Amino acid sequence: MALGLLCLSLVLLGALQTQAQDSTPNLIPAPPLLRVPLQPDFQDELFQGKWYVVGLAGNAFNKEDNSQFNMYATTYELNDDSSYNVTSTLLRIQRCDHWITTFLPSFQPGQFNLGNIERYPGIQSYTVQVVATDYNQVAMIFFKKAYKNQEFFMVTLYGRTKELTQELKENFITFAKALGLTDDHIIFPIPNDECIYK
Repeated sequence: MALGLLCLSLVLLGALQTQAQDSTPNLIPAPPLLRVPLQPDFQDELFQGKWYVVGLAGNAFNKEDNSQFNMYATTYELNDDSSYNVTSTLLRIQRCDHWITTFLPSFQPGQFNLGNIERYPGIQSYTVQVVATDYNQVAMIFFKKAYKNQEFFMVTLYGRTKELTQELKENFITFAKALGLTDDHIIFPIPNDECIYK
């Protein structure tokens, strides 16, 4: 079951979810969306572009099983209708894999729903929410999906570069724990140059 694809978060969340069904029958409950902060005055044109996935946390993650997880990149391309085409690129089984999804704007700026959800069997809902961003350095994204009557959630720490300060990483850890996650649910992917360049 795996991540933000993306916040690939969808694909990653799906992959990590498959593992979780076997190893984590009692998932930490997903928080209601109203409890998750939303970036005030979200600026969709400033958010677009390439982000590196610097940190991941989710109720289906297990630090031990994902300790060798490679960093990947996700690019948001803004469309005229304020939706995003989201392309995630990562190294998987010695090759570069690309996933393209569409995030459709919801009723609040900075909140999105997965487009073409019928293409993903078993997914009943999939919401993406920009928790916080400064647009040019860092962002935290919340993903929540209902899949086969179970709720999975994930928080992704994005960076415009592959390295973020320890303070930003600590803020991410604090936020993940405020959602009920533990250290065992938080990982920091290994930086690499394959597939995600620069």
